[in-house]
Amino acid sequence: MAPAAHSIAPRALYEDVAERLRQQIFSRELQPGSWIDELKLAATWGISRTPLREALKVLATEGLVTMKVRRGAYVTEPSADDVQQVYRLLALLESDAAGEVAARADGPALESLQALHDQLEKQVRQREAFFSTNEAFHFKLLELAGNRWRTQIVGDLRKVMKLNRHHSLFKKGRLSQSLAEHRSIMAAIRAGDPVAATQAMQRHFENSLKATAGQATP
Repeated sequence: MAPAAHSIAPRALYEDVAERLRQQIFSRELQPGSWIDELKLAATWGISRTPLREALKVLATEGLVTMKVRRGAYVTEPSADDVQQVYRLLALLESDAAGEVAARADGPALESLQALHDQLEKQVRQREAFFSTNEAFHFKLLELAGNRWRTQIVGDLRKVMKLNRHHSLFKKGRLSQSLAEHRSIMAAIRAGDPVAATQAMQRHFENSLKATAGQATP
């Protein structure tokens, strides 16, 4: 008798609800600081409040939702200090990853990263497309560096960064500046220069933070 096939457990309903909420938050359908109407969402989606509440707990652990006693759930609105701390941690983690990739990346790995950079070159006048490819570039770099714990931490930090109303890429002139910084990062990685790659990535985040704070030159 043939062995029974291993079944794949379906994703729990609360996970689907969490992902739907996540996307509404990232798309600004649910604005930072806004109250999440649990009754309305449950009725709209045809679900009970149990999976919705479980989903909100998940998003709270990710920093996307803030639970307030007797007031319910709110989309997190990061303070200026929160944003600064997130950028500084990302700068440390991702500059370290850039140095590691520069030290040991092989041909195919470099080409996969270069392909994403080439997309950025074409999307410099398309903010939303640039935003998406930029994130893919940074995660590809982390993947090539090969530290899953760092990738997990960066993933959580980047979710919080998306909540920032004044994200650096929203600033006039920042796309072109960001692209120039990416060119420097790629040049250092292709040259196999870990020090230069680390420094280029650090400058990239320093400039992003300045743009977020409104200090960048338009």
